[in-house]
Amino acid sequence: MARLFPLLVLLLAAFPAAAQSAFDDLDPNDPSPYSEAALVSEAASVAPGDSFTVALVLTQDPGWHSYWLNGGDAGQPTTIEWDLPEGVTAGDLRFPVPETIEIGGLVSYGYEDEVALLATVTVDEEFAGREIALAGSADWLICADICLPASAEVQTTVAVGAGKLAEEAGRFQAWREPLPMDARGWTTEAIPTAEGFDLRVIPAPGWAGSMEGAYFFPLDSGVIDYAAPQPLSRDGEAYVLALDGSGIADTPSTLSGTLALPEGETLDGAHRGLEVRAPVPQIAAASGASGGEVGSLWVALLLALGGGLLLNLMPCVFPILSIKILGFAQGHDDATMRRHGLLFGAGVLVSFLVLAGALLALRGAGEAVGWGFQLQSPPVIAALAVLMTGLALWMLGVVEFGGRLMGAAAQADRREGAGGAFLSGVLATLVATPCTAPFMGAALGWALVQPAAAALAVFATLGVGMALPYVLLSFFPAWLQRLPTPGPWMETLKQALAFPLFLTAVWLVWTFGAQTGINGAGALLAALVLVGLAAWVVGRWPGATASGAARLATRGLAVLALGGAIALTIYGSQQTASAGTTASGAWAPFDPAEVQSLVAAGEPVFVDFTATWCLTCQANKASTLRTDAVERAFQDRGVHLFVADWTRRDDDITAALDALGRSGVPVYALYPGGGADPVLLPEVLTPGVVLDALDGVSSPLASR
Repeated sequence: MARLFPLLVLLLAAFPAAAQSAFDDLDPNDPSPYSEAALVSEAASVAPGDSFTVALVLTQDPGWHSYWLNGGDAGQPTTIEWDLPEGVTAGDLRFPVPETIEIGGLVSYGYEDEVALLATVTVDEEFAGREIALAGSADWLICADICLPASAEVQTTVAVGAGKLAEEAGRFQAWREPLPMDARGWTTEAIPTAEGFDLRVIPAPGWAGSMEGAYFFPLDSGVIDYAAPQPLSRDGEAYVLALDGSGIADTPSTLSGTLALPEGETLDGAHRGLEVRAPVPQIAAASGASGGEVGSLWVALLLALGGGLLLNLMPCVFPILSIKILGFAQGHDDATMRRHGLLFGAGVLVSFLVLAGALLALRGAGEAVGWGFQLQSPPVIAALAVLMTGLALWMLGVVEFGGRLMGAAAQADRREGAGGAFLSGVLATLVATPCTAPFMGAALGWALVQPAAAALAVFATLGVGMALPYVLLSFFPAWLQRLPTPGPWMETLKQALAFPLFLTAVWLVWTFGAQTGINGAGALLAALVLVGLAAWVVGRWPGATASGAARLATRGLAVLALGGAIALTIYGSQQTASAGTTASGAWAPFDPAEVQSLVAAGEPVFVDFTATWCLTCQANKASTLRTDAVERAFQDRGVHLFVADWTRRDDDITAALDALGRSGVPVYALYPGGGADPVLLPEVLTPGVVLDALDGVSSPLASR
């Protein structure tokens, strides 16, 4: 306000002269001074049930301008109140990329000369053979040195029959080119800084233009300083626009707006504007003002370390880590135990870094993926189910594979080989990815919008946290003294530990079925039977004792069985499940537009971001979200319930997670209503946690 006050004084001092000059030419009977409005249709006639485009065209006298959706330091957008026949609907006005307009040190966003605002109109089939009138009342602010309200009644007619373009249709291509494009293929994120935001933009693959001179127009008022410059820098493949904050608004969860490319640069040969919905990581927002990026990094590393430690308690990790504990019980000498502990830790760490690299590379290429992305692929789930089944058969003694893949993860802990110790760390990481332990969500969400070095540091710390207990156990074998001395009990324990692996395989088949349907699950089960047959044949006639003919026959049968298993797995992976299997009763499938509409109306909304391969999600659903007490509390408070099922890849859900500063599931977002920011609940729920969060929440409609 201190900066605005002298400017307002200057404007008020200059107003009388400016107003006199403008009012000398003003027709008091003209409702649209210094401008004209017209409604133009692209179609002369339209087929019943089809949609077409209309344009609200403003023509403004030289030196006068109207405004964009966000007017900047001053101004308000053009609006139209439609008067349409029942059965005819019109969408929102779409605004082209604006210009910056500076007057007296204030910067506004708007348009000079001519501007066309486009809208999509849809006609019901009942209008066949009729002519319909499209009418509306348009209002805008027309400004130069002074601002004047303007309005106009606009209308046009369209016939309903065979589709035919209007004479004005040729102008629409030129009117569409200034519209901003969807940012698909481009990656944007906004990192809070002490001064405001760093808007990071990674172009779509193959784009080779220049960003020098690009400008960001924010959609929300009061978030950035409109008059401040927006210097551009480069950080690897990312372009970074430094935006000064306004100092008067809270940090948003998403920085929305339009990014205008420099003059002469285009996105696709025509458009030079990009729609931006850049997520603002909540962990960065919480610490950016005081600690900056360094403080945020240390917070993220601490959260990642705690999340990695807690991963060991997740049900999806226990079956593999139980093998590691069994290996420690074998009674190795101290040097061997330390070596195996370090190799196990190396396997975990390398696997986390490989997964992180793949995830960052895919996101950098424009793919909408997050933590656990490989389990959105049915072939990966099928391969894991086969691996778990084979490993369980090995532990039961059905077959001995020596140092081969399925036995290496456990067998190497009985001998001095290094491969199995490393592989058990790889396998533990692979099965850990369905789980998002407490503290992991914020750390991963922050990491995925950082430069590669910071992101990899977070992922590496996550791996260190997960491996740390076992590395420490290998270096302090005295902690193992409470275990019984090695003996026959170990073989019994080994066989007993096969059954958690079978349960893991069951869970994987269930997840596979949720993605591919009952036919896919049946095919995978048949494939696992063939894997069991191959294991039994090889174990029943081992190579050391079987004759040459027996070896040839049994190995041939095993190969045929495995070939059949592979064919069935491929077939099953190509099946498709029915959509919406996780939404039922009061829970509706996730619809971003509907959620946004309800939130904008002040209604409370709860979104369950889940996946069938996420065991924590399923446990929370059974113990909390689907219990009578919690569902009754949702109903009493008028909370709208949505299920965002991320079992298979879904770009809308990934974008919603990004906007919340998260990269994996589970995530539980409660929008309390009344325009309040979303509240993120913990990854592990109890009825008390949800009921406490709902305290004070109520629907405006339900309370009437």
